[in-house]
Amino acid sequence: MSRGTRNISRRDCSGAESLRELPPILARVFAARGVQDAGELDLALSALHPPSLLTGLPAATERLHEALDRDERILIVGDFDADGATSTALAIKALRQFGASHVDYLVPNRFEFGYGLTPGIVALGAQRQPDLIITVDNGISSVDGVDAANALGIEVLITDHHLPGKELPRATAIVNPNQTGCAFPSKALAGVGVMFYLLLALRSRLRDEGWFARRGLETPHLGAFLDLVALGTVADVVPLDHNNRILVEGGLARMRSGRARAGINALLSVAGRDPLLVVASDLGFAAGPRLNAAGRLDDMSLGIECLLADDPQEARRIALQLDGMNRERQRIERGMEEEALAALAALRLEDADLPAALVLHDPHWHQGVVGILASRIKDRFHRPVIAFAHSGEGELKGSGRGIPGMHLRDLLDEVATGHPGLIDRFGGHAMAAGLSLPEAHFDDFAEAFTAAVEKAGGLNLEPVLDSDGELTPEDFDLTTAEMLRQAGPWGQMFPEPLFDGVFELRSQRIVGERHLKMSLAKPGDGASLDAIAFGIDVERWPDPSVKEVRLAYRLDVNHFRGERRLQLLVEQIEAL
Repeated sequence: MSRGTRNISRRDCSGAESLRELPPILARVFAARGVQDAGELDLALSALHPPSLLTGLPAATERLHEALDRDERILIVGDFDADGATSTALAIKALRQFGASHVDYLVPNRFEFGYGLTPGIVALGAQRQPDLIITVDNGISSVDGVDAANALGIEVLITDHHLPGKELPRATAIVNPNQTGCAFPSKALAGVGVMFYLLLALRSRLRDEGWFARRGLETPHLGAFLDLVALGTVADVVPLDHNNRILVEGGLARMRSGRARAGINALLSVAGRDPLLVVASDLGFAAGPRLNAAGRLDDMSLGIECLLADDPQEARRIALQLDGMNRERQRIERGMEEEALAALAALRLEDADLPAALVLHDPHWHQGVVGILASRIKDRFHRPVIAFAHSGEGELKGSGRGIPGMHLRDLLDEVATGHPGLIDRFGGHAMAAGLSLPEAHFDDFAEAFTAAVEKAGGLNLEPVLDSDGELTPEDFDLTTAEMLRQAGPWGQMFPEPLFDGVFELRSQRIVGERHLKMSLAKPGDGASLDAIAFGIDVERWPDPSVKEVRLAYRLDVNHFRGERRLQLLVEQIEAL
């Protein structure tokens, strides 16, 4: 069983004529991503959707105002991923600037308590005697947890972005753009984005009534927190719709201007990224994984402390610990991926015989890493994948990743509805979800989930690379590469431009362990072009017999020893 070269599909850029004021290459790239007029490219903060459209915001603002006025004890309960960590740090830093003198946080250890505001977490948090619990990036499914808090006389304010279930928690207020009836246009806000909007509304109210002036406080500049919003939004892989691109670009601008907080600078630096040259992919592939490593292997509190650190040396000390955790996570992940591929190979299935979904389990897998494993296997076989690990006492915890054209969380809901008692708990998004079930139910769940995917129909289970087409010889220059780099932010559902074409292959060699460095002939004038393909099959490449290749690639600027050179980042290489 193997996966070969993916078919290349050219994106539809037929709407480019409506963007004719832009350079032609940008017009075609943006049109292929559904942009219909230049107004959708306005990334000024003034173009954000107004907070007033969020259902539940007035009640949440009122309750927070009361908490500040009464000097209540506030406890932030976050999630154990990068979105949860940035949401938690944002809430703590901002509320302290608003005048809160008793604000603390608690993040569940995923191995002890699982996800969300559970009764166990409420009991643990109650030891700190909070008057108000604020959930960030969780809570919409915490019916039992909110009931437990209410029974103890602790009010709960929920800020979340995950899809709600059939029953909502009995919280004092719920702010979630995905709750039924919410008119907020962007349903793609990350948890950190929801918290940012609540703070915008609260600051507006406090400023209008003279709160800050009466208490001798400087009116907080919430734009200073956009670096946290950008990191959480990109790391959570939510769609970068127009509203999210504004938030992310605002954060990137702060980083590039040298105004990022110490923790984010440290996370980027230990990953070998220059904060002054940062792009969205650096947040997704460098800073985000290091922050996430704390929650996957140990306790996300370490990641939150990195984000809260004001001293650069302290931030770097913590970031180095997180970098070490990330290396350990990578080691564990590689071993798990090898085991999963070996198990699939043992089935001796050809590509045509692969089931519509892959449901995997190994008793030795690490439950903090199964989500990444599911993502890797999904990328390789272009199937919905759910990977399970033991969580103790006969229970399995799983993490799933979906593919375009399906809604993973809805499929789990269908399985749970059609097979009562099969799943204990589940939740998530269209493309990612988590669940738990008794170990004895694994085979039945695998069968039911695969059947649900088959029933859904309409899925393209053949892997495809979406290309923005070929480039002209004149496009292969630093100016074009810089222009494309700065035209983002690029990310989920607004992908970085990818091009394809045929090139003469002049030289090829391995650098590092699995990277293929190439010299190509530039179309048109035959000048040399540098290219690199990361993580290639070393049993296939280099191949001295190959003189011509079809590449799918991105234009990139390689910064090395103070010099800037054009290079192609190769996504796929096919010998001709």
